[in-house]
Amino acid sequence: MLKNWLVEYKFRNWLSHRTDPAKKGHPVTKEEKLQRAEEIAKLLGDNKTWHSHGRNISPRILQAAVGLEIEDYSTDLKRRNLIRAYNDLLTEYVRKNEFPVFIHSKYLF
Repeated sequence: MLKNWLVEYKFRNWLSHRTDPAKKGHPVTKEEKLQRAEEIAKLLGDNKTWHSHGRNISPRILQAAVGLEIEDYSTDLKRRNLIRAYNDLLTEYVRKNEFPVFIHSKYLF
């Protein structure tokens, strides 16, 4: 699921190589996007690296350790508040409707 999301959404505007000197400026193929998504999925799924399942990984660590480009909205107060409000709305909706939330092999609700 992560691989598909990365290719479909995260990498949708990744059109040309920028960091690999041998490929710089060349178009990125679908196969290259799939390969990079596989690398990321394996790294993020390695509990030996992260020492936990289900813990948050900070954007700073994702950028440094995984090489993901992440837009930092934390200094943009308007966007930060909109994102927080959206998150709170979804969380409240799930809580009020008693949707089961799967955490550590047990249902939270």
